[in-house]
Amino acid sequence: MEYRSLADLNDTVCRQIDRIPPDVSLVVGVPRSGLLAANLIALNLNLPLLDLEAWLHGLAPHVGRTVRSTMKARDRERVLVVDDSILSGESMVTVRERVAAARPDADVLYCAVYGAGGDHPEVDLTLESVAHPRIFQWNLMRHNRLATACFDIDGVLCADPEHHENDDGPLYEQFVLNARPLLVPGVRIGHLVTSRLERFRPQTEAWLDARGIEYDRLWMIDLPTAEERRRLKAHAPHKARVYRETGACLFVESEDRQAQTIAELSGLPVLSIEGQRMVWPDGSGAASRRRHAQRWTSPAPAARTPKAMAARIARVALGPAGYAALKGFVRGGASKATS
Repeated sequence: MEYRSLADLNDTVCRQIDRIPPDVSLVVGVPRSGLLAANLIALNLNLPLLDLEAWLHGLAPHVGRTVRSTMKARDRERVLVVDDSILSGESMVTVRERVAAARPDADVLYCAVYGAGGDHPEVDLTLESVAHPRIFQWNLMRHNRLATACFDIDGVLCADPEHHENDDGPLYEQFVLNARPLLVPGVRIGHLVTSRLERFRPQTEAWLDARGIEYDRLWMIDLPTAEERRRLKAHAPHKARVYRETGACLFVESEDRQAQTIAELSGLPVLSIEGQRMVWPDGSGAASRRRHAQRWTSPAPAARTPKAMAARIARVALGPAGYAALKGFVRGGASKATS
């Protein structure tokens, strides 16, 4: 499991910015995530920025007064179309087809910040190779594998309680009912695993329902008081046990220190929201990552057979019209051969 935060994205762009050709005059971001990377590239190179839709419709970039005076005019427009990542390449193929249809005479380069390694004929440039399986800070809450993941609640889905709200009584009950949302999931979560006591289940379920958060199961600690929970130091062992027993692909924990403990107890990696990093068990290395890759049962990317690769390269090189003509020619030849 590989993880990249927004800080990692910025670091990658800054380290690799010299690989962007110096004659690029405009940066175009593919909504939504590609705009993050495109904005960073445009800021570093002091270039104008547009989103893909605006550029395809012929809109001119707008920059503020203080920035406009610092930008140098270019003899011709060369456009860098940027997405945050590439895996199967299908999304970028679609982008290229739209560009070919709307701006056929444009001088365009295609870039992805993160590639999966190997050949990516759909782009001219990748800034860093990040192996699959992977997850990013900016796509975490809409990733399709949340359906088989474990999520902490306090500090992840909602803010932690203030010290005065932690009375294990009426003030805490009001906190649970009215907690401020933090990260909002766009897909169903498999397991919500919290250190909250079982007696606060009705209030917790009411809060989740009111915010439209969908999940399969809510795991809580069945102890009489918060004092007893603290005495037994039950927080991390409870979460590690559920993580192991459910066979979840990932645990997302709010606190960095507790993420380390959960990783050590479970023997599995934990994503720390506080640290914005993947925490691995002590002594883990490439072997542990390979084992976890099998647990992370994400759908495989498009097949990379020689035939599939040749078809994708032809589709990119020839464009939509040329590729359609080639397919028609091949089918016609096959029909004659079998008749």
